[in-house]
Amino acid sequence: MKKTNLLLTCLLLAGCIFAQQPAEKSTAAATIQKFEPLDVFELEHVSDPQISPDGQRIVYARNFRDIMTDRTLSNLWVVDFDGKNHRPLTTGNQRDFSPAWSPDGKLLAYRSARDGSAQIYLRWMDTGAEAKLTNLTESPGAPVWSPDGKWLAFTMFVPEDARPFISLPKKPEGAKWAEPAKYIDEMNYRSDGGGYLKLGHDQIFVLSTDGGTPRQVTSGAFDSNRPVWSKDGKSLLFSANRHENHELDPRNSEIYEVSLATGNIRALTNRQGPDYSPVVSPDGSRIAFLGSDDRYQGYQLDRLTLMNRDGSNQQILLKNFDRDVENVQWRNDGQALFFQYDDKGNTKIAQVTLDGKVTDLTNNVGGLSIGRPYSGGDFSVASNGNIAFTHSTPDHPADLAVYSTRTGAQRLTRLNDDLFTWKKLGAVEEMWTKSSFDGRDIQSWICKPPDFDPSKKYPLILEIHGGPFTNYGDRFSAEVQLYAAAGYVVLYVNPRGSTSYGEEFGNLIHHNYPSQDYDDLMSAVDAAIAKGYVDENQLFVTGGSGGGVLTAWIVGHTDRFRAAVVAKPVINWYSFVLNADGPGFFYKYWFPGLPWDHLEHYMKRSPITYAGKVKTPTMLLTGEADYRTPISETEQYYAALKLSGVETAMVRFPQASHGIANRPSYLMSKALHILGWFEKYRKEK
Repeated sequence: MKKTNLLLTCLLLAGCIFAQQPAEKSTAAATIQKFEPLDVFELEHVSDPQISPDGQRIVYARNFRDIMTDRTLSNLWVVDFDGKNHRPLTTGNQRDFSPAWSPDGKLLAYRSARDGSAQIYLRWMDTGAEAKLTNLTESPGAPVWSPDGKWLAFTMFVPEDARPFISLPKKPEGAKWAEPAKYIDEMNYRSDGGGYLKLGHDQIFVLSTDGGTPRQVTSGAFDSNRPVWSKDGKSLLFSANRHENHELDPRNSEIYEVSLATGNIRALTNRQGPDYSPVVSPDGSRIAFLGSDDRYQGYQLDRLTLMNRDGSNQQILLKNFDRDVENVQWRNDGQALFFQYDDKGNTKIAQVTLDGKVTDLTNNVGGLSIGRPYSGGDFSVASNGNIAFTHSTPDHPADLAVYSTRTGAQRLTRLNDDLFTWKKLGAVEEMWTKSSFDGRDIQSWICKPPDFDPSKKYPLILEIHGGPFTNYGDRFSAEVQLYAAAGYVVLYVNPRGSTSYGEEFGNLIHHNYPSQDYDDLMSAVDAAIAKGYVDENQLFVTGGSGGGVLTAWIVGHTDRFRAAVVAKPVINWYSFVLNADGPGFFYKYWFPGLPWDHLEHYMKRSPITYAGKVKTPTMLLTGEADYRTPISETEQYYAALKLSGVETAMVRFPQASHGIANRPSYLMSKALHILGWFEKYRKEK
């Protein structure tokens, strides 16, 4: 919460039900203003809504931004399914997250970093009494309850001792030698957001809810993912890539079962390709999971599959469902499953029966990405079928909403009304365009400046999403709103390669990226200009990650934009696949093979190849600790543009990884640098 004073927070609890309207403003209320950079610190959002087993209460993480520490923090709140009794369970400038109800609904396990590192806590819901269950040197993962409520399972990193490659002679007493050299022989030696990795792996542990010492149940030089309990509580199911060549074949995971009595591990699946996210049916007889036979495509749908408890009789349930499926959960009677999926830039919750019949239940699920309008949302289901989920539209980040067959969907919270009742946001409208390349339908959205006047001409910013296999949609975006508040029409597009339109559409850029996605973007720009309120001589373009690739590609192929900001890009595919984290992945799925075997193909798709054609003033912007699109990519392009005489600048964010906007001040700084660069080259009115 933004206010830590409990009295003040309690005063905010009125008016949370969807049917209620914000209180009428007094005549002394503040004048309506535009959304400003510092308002980023005022934003709150809901994540991880967990509904109680009986469907009557919801605990969720309420995320807020602390202006003094420049961090996103969170407390746990609870509310009745009908929106009543909305109150905090935890308070303070800390991170409380990963709530999990016990099977009987009497206890709540969760993680908190209130004492520094994240640890597992247990709360008695009737009295509010709490116990700290762990005090570990490594932070445990999200807790998972056993069916009898006596145990918690979780993953935790287990360090391994490094064997020194050499032994230096003993230094004299009091001598100050340089820090020892680091000897690395692992393929995956660093990760974006994690930096240079310690030796070790994620293993599975179990812990009594009475406390004590956690017991490690998996081992080996393999990472194990979040476990799921068997119905009888005697074993755990999990996904992992335990193959000997796992570094060179990173997607080849299986579903495994580990016996708690013996520690024996056996594979329940066995095919080339990813199998993950197992979910046990209510009667324990079947397992649902996601997976596919690997075709080494850039974009490939993983299918919802059912198998018997022993791994036999594997059958695809959603065989003809041409969308990504996530967050699968069984219905209490075992005759259907719930899941979420993205469709045309909107995230939905649906139900599928065991005969494959799909029914949509609700939409507008998401709002977890504050900076840009990416997909992503959370939901949970109770035994009576009630659902709690995150809800977002372009005018607010994730709030808490619920669904039942009796009432449909209802929004319970309005966490940002204290800000948005006096801040005017830009209105967002959907637009469909025919691509100039092949006539395909391309979806996009236009955000107009507050106080928009259709008789005027506005400058336009084309803002391009990353991925490339992701999607933008009708969701809140602080960055888009900041651009609109500065007087720009903002256009964001889902060109070919975007998810939520099916596998064929996503794979139009397979071994072909960038390519005709450029035509899709230009067609959307032309369609926006045709509306009559965009000044075609005041066009600007920016994008991050995959959007940075396309922005650099655009300025190498046209000079119609007055200025560009290329954020955290890939400029040279050859150097990228050898420098990015996860080197076993990109060359295998995004290219026909290793770079030295396909040099012409790599360079044809690399924006660096077209640097000599760039005329557009171009700013580059990247985090210095970015290991996904390393800053060496930015540095290459900066030098190339300087050598070509192009007006350019480089912005470096110290200690920032690929997710620059994870720090609120960096989100502001990123947007202000982009606006400042565009204003520098904006024509005088």
